Amino acid sequence: MVKYIKLKRFSAMITAAMLWQFGCSVTLAQSKDPQQADRFPPSPLEITTPDPLLPSLPKKQPLSLAEQQQLQIALDELNQQATAKLQAGDKKAAFEIWNRELRLRRYLGAVGEVQALSRVGDIAWQQSDRQQLYYITQRLQTIQKQAQPKKSKTQTNIDFPLLQALGVAYQKVRSPKPAIEIYQQILAVVRQQQDTSAEIDTLKTLGELNLSWFNYPQAATAYEELLNFTTARGASQDELTYLQQLAYIYQQGKQPQKAIEVLSRLKAIYSQNDDQTQLPSVQQAIAANYEILAQENPDLLEAAFTNYQQAYQTAWQLQQFARAAEALQKLIPLYRSQGQIDAALQTNQILLETEVRAANYYGMMQAYDQMGQLYLDKKDYPQALTAFQYGLELARHIKHQEAYFTQQIETVSKLNQ
Repeated sequence: MVKYIKLKRFSAMITAAMLWQFGCSVTLAQSKDPQQADRFPPSPLEITTPDPLLPSLPKKQPLSLAEQQQLQIALDELNQQATAKLQAGDKKAAFEIWNRELRLRRYLGAVGEVQALSRVGDIAWQQSDRQQLYYITQRLQTIQKQAQPKKSKTQTNIDFPLLQALGVAYQKVRSPKPAIEIYQQILAVVRQQQDTSAEIDTLKTLGELNLSWFNYPQAATAYEELLNFTTARGASQDELTYLQQLAYIYQQGKQPQKAIEVLSRLKAIYSQNDDQTQLPSVQQAIAANYEILAQENPDLLEAAFTNYQQAYQTAWQLQQFARAAEALQKLIPLYRSQGQIDAALQTNQILLETEVRAANYYGMMQAYDQMGQLYLDKKDYPQALTAFQYGLELARHIKHQEAYFTQQIETVSKLNQ
C-alpha cells in the first residue's frame, strides 16, 4: 500500500518502524531468558560495593534533601565526563562512568533513575552496544516489576510519572513489547481520568509501537479509535492521516474488505479536493483488493476491472503517465486470465502509447513483449513476430534482454513457417 499512497510523514514512520524492528533484534533484552543472561557478565548496574560519592548512612536510611542535591550535582558531572570520553573515542571508559552514574541514580528516586537509564540506553543503541542495552533493559524490567500495583479496581495506586518514564525508556532502548504493556496501563489511567488529549496521544504511541512490532490487529484497534475521535471532532487532516495508516495496516494484515472500506473513504475525500494527485493511487489500491476478494467471489472481478479503468483514466487526465501505465499493467493480465485476449491487446496498445508519453523505453520494450505473448495466445504468429522485432530494437537501444528477444524471434519464426 505504501507504493500506492505517497505520504512523506507516513513513509518516514514506516522507515522508523523498520529501524525499530532492527533495534529489537539487537537488544533481545529479556531477563527471563537464561541463554541471553549467559551471554554477558553480571550487570555492572547491580554492583553493591560502597561508592565514595554516597555518605555513610545507616542501612536503608534515605538521603537528606541536601545530600540528594549534592549527589545530583556529582552525577551530572559523571554524565559530562562519560560524554567527553565517548567523544574522545573511549567507549569502554564512557560506559563504565555511565554505569557508575546509573547505579547511584537509584538513590534519587525511581523516576530519575529511569530517565537516566533512558538517556544512556539511547546512546547504547546508537553505539550498537548490545551488552549495555541488555543491562539497561534488565534494570528497567526490575523497576517495572517493583512498580506494579497490587490488584485493584482502581488505578489510584499506580505511580503514573514512573509509568510514563518507563514507557519513554523502553522506546529509547527499542524494546517495543514491554513499551506496549506500559502504554496500555497508561491508556487505562488517562481514560479513568477522562483526559481526552492524553488518551489521543497514548493511542498514537500505541499505534506506532504496534506497527513497529508488526502487530497489525492491535495497531488497527488504536488507529480505529483515533479515527473515531477525529470524526467526532471534525479534524479533517488527522482523519486523512489515520485513514491512510489504516489502509496500510489492513493491506498488510490481509483484510481486503476492510481496506476497501477505508480506501473508499479516502477516494471520496480526494475526489472533493482541488488537488486530486493521490486519487489514481487509491483507485488502483481499491482494484487490487477487489482482485484479491474475487479469488473467493468471482462476482467481484467486475469491480476490480472498473477501478483499474478508473485509475488509468484519472491518471491520464492528471498526466500521471507512469501511474496510468501501472493501472494498465494490472488490467492486461486480468483480461488474459479471463480469456479476453482481444481486450487485453487493445489495453496493451493503450499501454504502449502511455509508455511513449512517459518516455519509458523499458516500459515500451515490456509492452511489445507482452503484445507478442498475447498474439501467441491467438496463434497469430506474424503479428507476434512483428511485436518481438520491435521489442528487440528497444532492447538493443537500452542494452537489455537482447538475447531474450532474439530467442523469441527465432522460436516464432519457426512457428510462422
